[in-house]
Amino acid sequence: MHCTATPAGRKLGVADIDRYHRQRGFEMIGYHYLVLFDGTVEQGRACDYVGAHCLGHNDRSIGVAYVGGLDSSGRPADTRTAAQRRAMAALLAELRRRYRGATIHGHCEFAAKACPCFDAAVEYNNV
Repeated sequence: MHCTATPAGRKLGVADIDRYHRQRGFEMIGYHYLVLFDGTVEQGRACDYVGAHCLGHNDRSIGVAYVGGLDSSGRPADTRTAAQRRAMAALLAELRRRYRGATIHGHCEFAAKACPCFDAAVEYNNV
């Protein structure tokens, strides 16, 4: 699980993240899915293509990010909307059906980052 580390209310989509990641030298967007404010789930990379979202874990994970993650002062915060929470739970449940035995983790479990700004392993333990 990831956040885009952008201020609450700043609208982004896959095309925006793709452009940013390419500017950073990525081949394409690093995430497989992006969850927008209204709960729309946009496809990033195809799931059969190795992601670029969590160093050392990309070859065995699916990268899911939500738009947001910073408060109005630029500090890490759980800025998910109710629609994002519902969409993320549904998406993760579907991914767990597709990838039996999969576990859910926040980026912060593998890197010194606040991302995704909530405890993903606890919140989505039962999806």
